[in-house]
Amino acid sequence: MRLTTTSPVKDPADSKRQTVRVELTARVLAPPVVLPSRLSSSLDFPLESSPRQTFQSVGSDYNGSIPPTMTDAITTATATGPNSKDTKNDKVDAEQVQPRNPWPEMNDQTMLGETSDELNNDRLKKIAAEGSAHFHRLGWKRLAIVTIVEAVALGALSLPSAYHTLGMFPGVFLTITLGMISIFTSYLVGQVKLAHPYIANYADAGRLLFGRFGRIGYELFGAALVLELVMVVGSHALTGSIALVDINGGHVCSIVFSAVSAIILLILAIPPSFTEVAILGYIDFVSILAAIGITVIATGIQASNSAGGLSGVEWSAWPKEGISFSEAFVAVSNIIFAFSFAIGQFSFMDEMHTPTDYMKSIWASGFIQIGIYTLTGALCYAFIGPSVQSPALLSAGPLISKIAFGVAIPVIFISGSINSTVALRYLHGRMYKNSHLRYINTPMGWASWIILVVIFTIIAWVIAEAIPIFSDLLSLASALFVSGFSFYIPAIMWFALLCKGKWYSRENILISAGSILAFIIGAVTLVAGTYSTIVDIIDETTTGSAHKPFACRSS
Repeated sequence: MRLTTTSPVKDPADSKRQTVRVELTARVLAPPVVLPSRLSSSLDFPLESSPRQTFQSVGSDYNGSIPPTMTDAITTATATGPNSKDTKNDKVDAEQVQPRNPWPEMNDQTMLGETSDELNNDRLKKIAAEGSAHFHRLGWKRLAIVTIVEAVALGALSLPSAYHTLGMFPGVFLTITLGMISIFTSYLVGQVKLAHPYIANYADAGRLLFGRFGRIGYELFGAALVLELVMVVGSHALTGSIALVDINGGHVCSIVFSAVSAIILLILAIPPSFTEVAILGYIDFVSILAAIGITVIATGIQASNSAGGLSGVEWSAWPKEGISFSEAFVAVSNIIFAFSFAIGQFSFMDEMHTPTDYMKSIWASGFIQIGIYTLTGALCYAFIGPSVQSPALLSAGPLISKIAFGVAIPVIFISGSINSTVALRYLHGRMYKNSHLRYINTPMGWASWIILVVIFTIIAWVIAEAIPIFSDLLSLASALFVSGFSFYIPAIMWFALLCKGKWYSRENILISAGSILAFIIGAVTLVAGTYSTIVDIIDETTTGSAHKPFACRSS
């Protein structure tokens, strides 16, 4: 620190007064400290650090002692602060006149020379680092489980009914073909994510795809994502009530079981990371395999014990007679929507520690789904025949259906909760984009997340129970949105974002051809699926077969 003052001295040579400037420069060996403002102002000299302690005199010899005026100033300021009297209003400042130690207390933080802002920034950096690490632990194996669980659910057990409508051969052909195309479109989605790592969900992809109108794309894709997923979660609440009513034998109102299902979905959606969800996914995967296995084995035994045995079951390789376009396309839509795992792929890949491994999970997930769907649809239809119900669990008899539904309960709730997590990660990340709360690793972060989970689940349950034609609205939303997320939007991404050079060049022609096919499938599903669903809605409303809002149902 440098202390500067002036002192009058007598020059013996010319008997004139001369000003002597004394500078005290001292090296503070302790960590840097800051003088209190009161001391600094009362001393009225500049402060700085220096590697040595020296005294300099200018214009005269200096005897090595600090002038009395400086000593008095330091002593007075240190003991009592600056002038105790307020020059403006003559009021005494009690803090100024009391003896005090002007030097701040040292601790581990101030010893490092950190201010409160610096400490706060360091804390936030630590929260961000820990949060980022927590949300980047997903490997390709767990991702495969998550995508299987998110897509399969009990929808697989609606495929035997679709095979009955379409016939065995068209059903198997469409399942395998659409499954391979879904793998292809997921490849395109993954390539977009790798090329643009900041994309965390489909809304971000919409912003990129719309170019200078990116805000419109972001809002449009985000709204479609949330609307589709909130309705899917609502359908899982209703499916859970159907399962619990069947197990219970119809002795309790379905509204109660629907509310219980919503609560379970809420609890399972609390873990915000897909890495934790993947652990539940293993349970889900075993559960769906067990439920399907019980159904297939039970119906196979029943068919073998029936008159005529397995050969007596009347199944057809081709579509049934008198099938309408609407009926046929609803069956096709059931197969298409079974491969809807691309809707959450951006969110899933955003948590991978090695995103370039994503195709390993897509290949594994895609082939496993194709196998599950094909075997379930073909075997159940072959064992049950034209009397197959949807879901096929109901075709195995009262006792077996209770057992199968009991085993399938984890599927209903875990799969539904994953859809909640996909939607909520988008909403929460959007709400707290520039806040450390987005990492969900502080009390306030957890509180904001849990509140959002509760609100989202309640909305999903209310929509599902309050809208009489909810199942048809879900089909309509799927026709409008899943057809895009899984088929025609990835195709557009290829041409708009990924394709380099001419689309028909030798390097690009195969992917371009596949993208054109995916676009056609998605566009046809969009138009025909929407039309078929609207026709079905009209039929239900005119016949009065739609359920009443918040009414007890037996199924």
